[in-house]
Amino acid sequence: MTTLKIHNIETAPEGSKTLLENSQKAFGRIPGLHGVLAGAPQILEGYQKLHELFTQTSFNEEELTVVWQTINVEHACHYCVPAHTGIAKMMKVEDGITEALRNETPLENEKLEALRTMTLTIVRNRGHVTQDDLDRFYAAGYGEQQVLEIILGLSQKTISNYVNHIANTPVDAAFEKFAWSKEQVES
Repeated sequence: MTTLKIHNIETAPEGSKTLLENSQKAFGRIPGLHGVLAGAPQILEGYQKLHELFTQTSFNEEELTVVWQTINVEHACHYCVPAHTGIAKMMKVEDGITEALRNETPLENEKLEALRTMTLTIVRNRGHVTQDDLDRFYAAGYGEQQVLEIILGLSQKTISNYVNHIANTPVDAAFEKFAWSKEQVES
């Protein structure tokens, strides 16, 4: 099992202190992921900026959740799946959507399922998609902009998922009740 240091404002490198103070103000605490990312100020700043930009895309709360959670589950992120379960609840996303995503089952809403499928296709094929993949996505009501926005979300989630794998970041107390593992889904 690997671990990386989880910083607080006092132990963080100088370039991360203000960023962690911002996290403290925004969340009322410093999420464990942010504490780990603080070990390299540029990655913490990059992650926070990617998050901000992704939440400003054309996607609504349900669609943001579909992209984030599809990636988290595919990457088997023990930290991000519970965190985004809690975040989805705060965003008032229907529990059925979150449960389907956590359990890797198709979504009832055809448009959201098309988004989940395209996100999975991009992740699993490392960006290699066919024109047929794009045509099906477009037929569901999405366009080129949303393809690019999925990639923005994937950029953010790659940072958090990979860092959490290496750091073995403990799930924040606020999200422990939403604990998840890939093994639970596969059994």
